[in-house]
Amino acid sequence: MPDPVEKLSRRILLKRLAGGAGLALAGSHIGDVLAQSVAPAAVTADKLRPLLPGGVMSGDVTASSAIVWSRTDRPSRMIVDYSTSESFKRFERRVGPAALDSSDFTARIDLTDLPPGADVFYRVRFQDLVNDKVFSEPVTGRLRTAALSADRPVTFVFSGDEAGQGWGINERFGGYRIYEAMRRESPDFFIHSGDQIYADGPLQSEVRLPDGTLWTNLVTEPKSHVAQTLDDYRGAFAYNQLDVNKRRFMAEVPFLVQWDDHEVRNNWYPGQQIGAEEKRYQTRAISLLAARAKQAMFEYNPFRINPVDPEQVYRGFQFGPLLDVFMLDERSYRGPNSPNRQTQLDRESAFLGAQQSAWLKQSLKNSKAAWKVIASDMPISLIVPDLNPDVPKGTYEAWANGDNGAPSGRELELMDILRFIKRENIANVVWVTADVHYAQATHYDPSRAKFTEFKPFWEFVGGPINAGTFGPNELDMTFGPELRYVSVPKDNPQNQSPAAKQQYYGRAKIDPASRTMTVSLHDLDGRSLYEVKLDPEA
Repeated sequence: MPDPVEKLSRRILLKRLAGGAGLALAGSHIGDVLAQSVAPAAVTADKLRPLLPGGVMSGDVTASSAIVWSRTDRPSRMIVDYSTSESFKRFERRVGPAALDSSDFTARIDLTDLPPGADVFYRVRFQDLVNDKVFSEPVTGRLRTAALSADRPVTFVFSGDEAGQGWGINERFGGYRIYEAMRRESPDFFIHSGDQIYADGPLQSEVRLPDGTLWTNLVTEPKSHVAQTLDDYRGAFAYNQLDVNKRRFMAEVPFLVQWDDHEVRNNWYPGQQIGAEEKRYQTRAISLLAARAKQAMFEYNPFRINPVDPEQVYRGFQFGPLLDVFMLDERSYRGPNSPNRQTQLDRESAFLGAQQSAWLKQSLKNSKAAWKVIASDMPISLIVPDLNPDVPKGTYEAWANGDNGAPSGRELELMDILRFIKRENIANVVWVTADVHYAQATHYDPSRAKFTEFKPFWEFVGGPINAGTFGPNELDMTFGPELRYVSVPKDNPQNQSPAAKQQYYGRAKIDPASRTMTVSLHDLDGRSLYEVKLDPEA
């Protein structure tokens, strides 16, 4: 491994990853693949081939389609073969878009007409646009389409918060070990609950831990300072793909992703101007930074782009009769962070915004699935103050405002959604989230609440994937939360490094016979810490 204090340039990183990442993921049949379909590349010197430094990834999967994503290092055309057989004896081929510098050489293909409920194997190559006889080595992946019948279980994992608080890829520690633990669960998909990157969290090559040992980070130029340019944000996303555990996971498990604050800057909201107290930024307009960050996020993730609104992050997915998933966007439409005590729901107190709230309610009402999972990038009742140096004290970042009283501020929007669920008798709604950097299971019941017109429900918190451990946070009692599990003690030191092994993810599994959803919370090596079985409402 390199000297831990070495700051790796783009060129050095690409050399390190050349071929190795792809070959590690490609599987034992690469020789057959080359012999069958890419003979021109088989005689090409490796140094002349396009490289795939980020591996491959799938996402936004449905019963009949999935996005396949990859990135190369030069102008090249994406080619994807896919098959229901790992041997690729029979396969379909899609010639995709050109990967150009305008997208940081990322590219994606929406595979359609896939068989439902099937394992689909795919391999990605890039054809050099300067010399069209030169191809990259193939890199293979696997995805699972949603089933149309309820004859098999549905399993998914969820977590968030990656490369935060100065804790990056430490190869001596084993990198982002939690991705390997989640991969062993063999889930149908992964919900990334946001804070995919810490654009505002530079990395240092070494950090001294309280016990005197050194945490050593892999450091790249974009991760050595806060992100402000489009290339900075792109580099932050590319950084996480340097981790071998993540690349292996990406190649086997489809992603459903959302964003939160650290894709841009801590606790940001639209229209914000960064104050003079924050010395690290020359660009002060958050809306400009957010536009750059969102472009990079779409480039580096397997989003299915909405043709009506190409920047829309919120969306829903159907996984057959057992499960529907609703991915929220709690950044793009929120009002300013404030004391959060407004007495009416308007633009100032918005969190999801009127259009997204209406979409969520109608989608829940239309759902025929046994379970409805709402992926919220921020928790419901945990109090999250905005502690940025350029905002007033007493300002809040999430739904809760800490007054333990009747709903006010952003809680008004949540109250409206919960009331709608009860009035429409929508059964079996579960919330999953991250953001606070520890794991928690919370049960909500109107008998304990200040507002009572809602059905009892559960919320589960995962994370961090690889970031500082914090918490536990204070609870706001407006919606009657009761803690059933908390992964860290009250006196837990803040910003614990991943070496403390306080990194967490959640797993949910729905049994097709009983339709029971079993939710468990796990540590970074996969050990189960808490489990509860949720019986479906009749």
